Amino acid sequence: MTVVGDMQDWVFPVMWTTLYILMGISSWLVWKEGGFAAQGYPLGAYIFQLALNFLWTPIFFGMHRPGYALVEIVILWLAITVTIFLFYPVNPIAAYLLIPYIAWVTVATSLNWYIWLYNGGTDITQPLQSERSAYAK
Repeated sequence: MTVVGDMQDWVFPVMWTTLYILMGISSWLVWKEGGFAAQGYPLGAYIFQLALNFLWTPIFFGMHRPGYALVEIVILWLAITVTIFLFYPVNPIAAYLLIPYIAWVTVATSLNWYIWLYNGGTDITQPLQSERSAYAK
């Protein structure tokens, strides 16, 4: 196994576990300030970005569509930003706890862009090159 492969085997699970713990604490800090009745917009934004977070994996890995995944992850990044800004007035610590998450998604966005670019990078509807050659047969 390569160094990147070995690192990937432990970095991704550790990072996502840490990020989900921070996200959970962050959303709880906002929720405890009146629940959905009082914090509907911030918590609604949180749920929206969480849904986008879960959608990226099947688009990128399942459908093998880095272009669609790139559009989706940019929307996710924007949704996280909105969530941070909506959480801040309710509880600044809740907003700060989401900073590692947006940093990680920023890195993932750049990797997604790189993969899309080096697989044709002109048409978001195109699958990965390895998938295109399989369709051509």
